[in-house]
Amino acid sequence: MDQALFTANNIWMLIAAALVFIMHLGFATLESGLVQKKNVVNILFKNTMIVAIGLLTYFIIGFNLMYPGGDFAGKFFGFSGFMLSLPEGDAGAIAYADGHYTYWTDFIFQAMFAATATTIVSGAVAERIKLNSFLIFATIFVAISYPITGMWKWGGGWLNEAGFYDFAGSTLVHAVGGWAALASVLLLGARRGKYGADGKPRAIPGHSMPLAAIGVFLLWFGWYGFNGGSVLSADPMAVSLVFVTTSLAAAAGAVGAFFTSYALFKNHDLSMVLNGILGGLVGITAGADQMGPGDAVLIGLIAGAIIPFAVQFFDRVKIDDPVGATSVHLACGIWGTLAVGIFGNMASLHQLWVQFYGTMSIGIFTFIFAFGLMYILKVTMGIRVSEEEELKGLDVGEHEMNAYAESAEEVVF
Repeated sequence: MDQALFTANNIWMLIAAALVFIMHLGFATLESGLVQKKNVVNILFKNTMIVAIGLLTYFIIGFNLMYPGGDFAGKFFGFSGFMLSLPEGDAGAIAYADGHYTYWTDFIFQAMFAATATTIVSGAVAERIKLNSFLIFATIFVAISYPITGMWKWGGGWLNEAGFYDFAGSTLVHAVGGWAALASVLLLGARRGKYGADGKPRAIPGHSMPLAAIGVFLLWFGWYGFNGGSVLSADPMAVSLVFVTTSLAAAAGAVGAFFTSYALFKNHDLSMVLNGILGGLVGITAGADQMGPGDAVLIGLIAGAIIPFAVQFFDRVKIDDPVGATSVHLACGIWGTLAVGIFGNMASLHQLWVQFYGTMSIGIFTFIFAFGLMYILKVTMGIRVSEEEELKGLDVGEHEMNAYAESAEEVVF
């Protein structure tokens, strides 16, 4: 084994894991900016706990559900025991990964992905879900649902054998989060006052667009680890290409959302452009290593254009999503997965068909799992706060604190 190459690969994978971790700060900042001032502590609390829950549940059960390996692997389900243990053999933690990086590096990189899908749900159900109910949902979803569908492709399961391709998770992470968000919102209902007596949607502005913008740029920054780390080595050409396709798709997503939102609404909506960037990033994630620069631009443009139409559609059918998570992660996640069969190295009608039934299969499983889990919580402990608590804000109702001081005066005891 080339020790220098191994060290370079391992260091890059650890840097990529740290970049993916920064994405959780991006989600927290974006979501806190797009909710009302009275719910900021609540959204930050959920995002903080999701990271902690995700790491622990992935350590206890998720990693070995997603990557069962050996005799414990099946096509649809596999499990190789609780917690972590080194593979057998003299090289131990190194041998299993073909000398690219260590067992521990593999775990921490994959663990940083694990909570992301539930973070997507957090934004969609913001401002009206009970904290404890959400945390139970997050724990079970991250521990069981996300690893099972992840195993179908990344763990060598049936979709991998069928030729389904999802480089870094347009479906396996983003659409999974979007389907879970959709199921949860359908059971939870819209925020109070979101729809008027005539059924038309009303805008409920977020309290800080600067925070939302910072969140999007943090997410874009972290995406270089999300996609770049998914090369699973420090291969110079492959990592460089992924950086370029990721950047171009994000930029094109902003432009696509800019023109489309203006054509539809005749205004320059910053939230649409910010979500357009995220849409472009989600769209390129399935095939970032398979696309040329021109393909990446087209994928990003279309993803950005999807955002305003998706937001308008979900509003019309009374699916209230305060941060646009279903539009960004579900709609653009499906689009990005299908784009693998349309553009780049894998373009063909057969591949497009495989991409379609792959993303739909994962979506159906995820939606049923999330809907069933959230329904059980709804009929047992309840999932929605009282009308009074929703009016005064979850910060006071759930946490007995405010995100911002009511005045600049110093508190004197």
